[in-house]
Amino acid sequence: MAQDRVYRCGDLYTSADKSADPGCSVVVMDRITVVQAQPEEPKALSQASPRAASAIKRTTTRVSSRAQTEKDSEARQILETEWHRTLQRLRDLQSEYNRGEPERLGSERSNPQKYLDRVAALQSSIARTEADLTGIRRELARMGAVVQR
Repeated sequence: MAQDRVYRCGDLYTSADKSADPGCSVVVMDRITVVQAQPEEPKALSQASPRAASAIKRTTTRVSSRAQTEKDSEARQILETEWHRTLQRLRDLQSEYNRGEPERLGSERSNPQKYLDRVAALQSSIARTEADLTGIRRELARMGAVVQR
């Protein structure tokens, strides 16, 4: 079985007999070449002492307190904007859902299944939007912002 012929048919390699196929040829498997991987060069930080490496790492990742405050403020604004947009979307969905009895559209009057599918889609959209609001509220709470519903 290890000596079975292998046929190459374009990009396909197979052990099924394809000798009659004009686009297939036998792959010669008598020589296998193994290429050794190049040794890795040591990294600069690994050669330095652990104390020096941590000092280098600390100084390169430090951000000024003013820049961090600006980033936090910008992130809070983005989250608050997202909160208001998502809350408005939830209100719109709930209004359309109409407590489980949304108004039937023209095509849904003759096709009740279409109506039921839309009601189910509205329910899942409301659940997903409420989950989004919970996540945004959690992120804002981590930042110390209080969100009113």
